Amino acid sequence: MNEKTERALDWEDEIEQDSAEFTVFPEGDYDFEVTGFERARYQGGEKIPPCNKAIIKVKIKDGEKSTTINHNLLLYSTLEWRLSEFFVSIGMKKKGEKVAPKWGNVIGSTGRAKIGIRKWENKEKGTSGESNEVLKLYPKEQKTFRAGEF
Repeated sequence: MNEKTERALDWEDEIEQDSAEFTVFPEGDYDFEVTGFERARYQGGEKIPPCNKAIIKVKIKDGEKSTTINHNLLLYSTLEWRLSEFFVSIGMKKKGEKVAPKWGNVIGSTGRAKIGIRKWENKEKGTSGESNEVLKLYPKEQKTFRAGEF
């Protein structure tokens, strides 16, 4: 088995891994898989005070290319609809249903999303760039069967 595990490096450890190519996908609708989940804290801003934050790692693919997008969900009452949208999109909630999120079960779940391109500037470094962002999450499609199909 040639699988590397995550670990802290020592000062004398050999290194070889180069940075991965960063791919920005065109705007559009993509299937996604949740590949990571992290609990974090939002420090607060102009419209939302400090609160808990879920960082969801969403992987999208197009042929041989793939990219992972960090999708932040703030756990704040005025943004509760975004939490519902996420759980409906991965099939862990039905529209209009009241549920307690099962955060530990989101990794490996799949759905479909509208992906956009966010342009950004780093004024300190004088650089700019683009990255993908999740604009909308679609409800999980319920598989329907015709008579005689299973």
